[in-house]
Amino acid sequence: MVKMIYRTLEIMPFGTNCYLVGADQTRDGMVIDPAGDAARIRQNIDELGLRIGLIVVTHAHPDHIGAIKKVQEFTGASFALHAAGAGVIQRYDYRRFAAFDATFGPPPPPDRLLQDGDSIAVGELSFQVMHTPGHSPDGICIAGYGAVFSGDTLFNMGIGRTDGPGGDYGLLISSIRSKLLVMPDETVVLPGHGPRTTIGQERRGNPFLR
Repeated sequence: MVKMIYRTLEIMPFGTNCYLVGADQTRDGMVIDPAGDAARIRQNIDELGLRIGLIVVTHAHPDHIGAIKKVQEFTGASFALHAAGAGVIQRYDYRRFAAFDATFGPPPPPDRLLQDGDSIAVGELSFQVMHTPGHSPDGICIAGYGAVFSGDTLFNMGIGRTDGPGGDYGLLISSIRSKLLVMPDETVVLPGHGPRTTIGQERRGNPFLR
């Protein structure tokens, strides 16, 4: 039976969770939200012995994408994001972030544009893409193996901000209720910031979902 392994890297200065995900036996893997600190990401990939074939971002905000180019250079991985984010990633002034992280830079063009319901294959692993707009128009969650990588859609006792460009509070709540809260209570939620949680814990205690 195929088993998923993962490691969480909290990337500063924005406290973004970057996830290194792989198959227990084959070590085929992907990087979710390479926010910055490319050298640390590389070190951890090497420690885990992963062969990274895919880089995927949960949305195209700057605090989630700063090391895509560097990670792609040393892994040769393809890069995927939701189609709604394709026109966004080149609009930022990345020079503003270089003072925080010298590896931070504009990402390359995506190799794949994702849509709701797509499958992501990583060696023997397979994940489902769920489009969950509200924090941003291109927000996605990535589900599989009893876990969901929720990006900035759902946090431990919180939700993503909706006061930025393209944010929509009602849409975000609808996304969470229709895509995430229908999952089993024991599903592990691995968010874009902060500690992990479960669907059951959020269903019972998240003040935004009452």
